[in-house]
Amino acid sequence: MFEVIVAGGGPTGMMLAAELRLRGVGVVVLERDAEPTKVVRALGLHARSIEVLDQRGLLAPFADAGRQVPVGGFAGIAKTTERLDTTYPYALGIAQPTVDRLLTEHAVGVGAELRRGCEVAGFSQDDDGVTVSLADGTLLRARFLVGCDGGRSTVRKLLGVGFPGEPSSAETLLGEMRVGAAADELMAVMTEVRKTQLRFGAMPLGDGVYRVVVPAAGVAEERAVAPTFEEFKEQLRVTAGTDFGVREPRWLSRFGDATRQAERYRVGRVLLAGDAAHVHPPAGGQGLNLGIQDAFNLGWKLAAELAGWAPDGLLDSYEAERHPVAAEVLSNTRAQMELMSLAPGPRAVRRLVSELMEFEEVRRYLTEKVIAIGVRYDLGDGHPLVGKRLRDVALKRGRLYELMHEGRGLLLDQTGALSVAGWADRVDHVVDVSEELDVPAVLLRPDGHVAWAGADQDELAVRLARWFG
Repeated sequence: MFEVIVAGGGPTGMMLAAELRLRGVGVVVLERDAEPTKVVRALGLHARSIEVLDQRGLLAPFADAGRQVPVGGFAGIAKTTERLDTTYPYALGIAQPTVDRLLTEHAVGVGAELRRGCEVAGFSQDDDGVTVSLADGTLLRARFLVGCDGGRSTVRKLLGVGFPGEPSSAETLLGEMRVGAAADELMAVMTEVRKTQLRFGAMPLGDGVYRVVVPAAGVAEERAVAPTFEEFKEQLRVTAGTDFGVREPRWLSRFGDATRQAERYRVGRVLLAGDAAHVHPPAGGQGLNLGIQDAFNLGWKLAAELAGWAPDGLLDSYEAERHPVAAEVLSNTRAQMELMSLAPGPRAVRRLVSELMEFEEVRRYLTEKVIAIGVRYDLGDGHPLVGKRLRDVALKRGRLYELMHEGRGLLLDQTGALSVAGWADRVDHVVDVSEELDVPAVLLRPDGHVAWAGADQDELAVRLARWFG
């Protein structure tokens, strides 16, 4: 019997598995696909995901495999911003298959079991656990099941959780292929077409290969079926007046702009995370990042429940905190898609938004929405820092995120007068000073969000009990 079964071996599932293994939880990941996908649906990591990796000491291989790109913009209105509240004021350009590979290598390396070619066919739960049946008839037993199995989640459907929202009204074709046209010709046409059609573009990958995006003719009945190459070339001719001599496709795919969110993230011993809990248009590149951050919020809470020290309501706080965050992402991607419409009304609003983004405060506000460093959980009244994630700050003896690799709670005490006695097995007490932190002490949860700030030991004890049992 496993402690946790994770359905889905994408970035959400593997991040969750790694977080669980960090705390000694026995976990198996069931992935339907026999081989890793070559389809590149996401192209980068935003600041909060970079912070998450840094907090666990995982950033180096991702940084080595990616490249720093300027951050800023909204709905394709490219305006960079400054003075962001993060050590990482950039996006990390890195293809999703690489993110998948690195997270998988890490999770398996710390003891997670990955079973490929395993498809969940059904499950039942009782007071003690969940029994999962696979398509080949195998039965597995665990204390919890987490569905990280994508927008068409089998786990969510079997759980009977509603997935309200709007179906796709527009579809986009995506693929990697060789382009016969000269680079300057391609750039000239692309620049002209993108004056009105922002869902068209081509990114060079080297050696004459490009990642090409083009609007589809309509919405396919079954988006899981890849478009044909002829369909792709025809849409290039319709949109750009030429197919650019494309040939030798590596892979082809399609995606829509459906916007849906699960009504619940937990039913008993079954939970949902990542695209299984929410789907939205790809505007701003937020989907992969949102899933990784779901896993980061859930992992320590589920592990605490399994360890027996979780206070009442801790596991339910996963839904309470992450459901509103995803709702905000759905809202901002809806807004971005409207601003990319070719209709006269949205075009007029786009011009106005572009003018407003000349103001630094507006640029920063919109950017922080997309890169998720503006997220603040509702943890009750208290210091303005409470509920926010704390950026990496320099200490006299190093930096904050270096102290968080073990995934425990952390009291950063600049007074030396406080104590975590009674909680020392799950909360580290660090007496150090930071010139960047204008508060006597902060209590950080394992996900880096501030649970308390101040100097009063009695207040601290209340918050320690609230979050650490």
